[in-house]
Amino acid sequence: MFSGKSSRIANPVAWAVLIGLLTGWMHPVRADVVSVAVAANFSTPMKVIVAEFARDTGHQAEPSFGATGKLHTQIVHGAPFEMLLAADDVTCGKLVQAGLAMEQTRRTYAVGRLVLWSSRPGFVDDRGEILKSGDFRHLALAAPRLAPYGAAAIETLTALGLVDKLQSRFVQGENIAQAYQFITSGNAELGFVALSQVMVDGGIREGSAWIVPEASHRPLRQEAVILKRGENRPAALAFLDYLTGPRAQTVLQAFGYRLETR
Repeated sequence: MFSGKSSRIANPVAWAVLIGLLTGWMHPVRADVVSVAVAANFSTPMKVIVAEFARDTGHQAEPSFGATGKLHTQIVHGAPFEMLLAADDVTCGKLVQAGLAMEQTRRTYAVGRLVLWSSRPGFVDDRGEILKSGDFRHLALAAPRLAPYGAAAIETLTALGLVDKLQSRFVQGENIAQAYQFITSGNAELGFVALSQVMVDGGIREGSAWIVPEASHRPLRQEAVILKRGENRPAALAFLDYLTGPRAQTVLQAFGYRLETR
């Protein structure tokens, strides 16, 4: 195959084999697919990361979005997910204890931020004082028993001493995506949503907002875990590694998430 005077490959078949060996590390010989249950707050960055993951690895991740509490219930009742990206740091542990997830794959992939937002420019001030003035009819939030961001909204209002005053104005969505829709549709003048839903290029893309201080509620530390169904799926471990790697973390920062991986 090789002459004694040159290392040049003369056989075109051998050349093709070498090219395959050299490029195989970039894309797996057999691409795999992983089904991922994803907390609704993470829908926009997830779509970006999924596209980059496919491009960089050859694997595919197929996301299904919903409230963390509802996704947990679906998994317990046999939904065919292979991985969970939760909006809290509790749900993945529950699945591990139930024997439905792999403890060694449990990782924090991001810390989210809560924001009080209105699609109207100038409506929400940068300290959230509008909550105290009560100059609105409806306040949107995600259902606290299903969605960690909804629970964080209640904790924030409790810290402000406003839960009883404002409870009659609540418009609750099953998840944070529905809370956002209530605001954009005009069914609520303002509401609590995830910062990632209203952020682009490092700033609020439209409307007006108060980014809630993290001390106002428990940290929105978001965990991922591979479920038992995904134990032998190459794409599951590959996506978990990719999610906590530098390319995905750059995307997360662009959408307002704070990094705190383990």
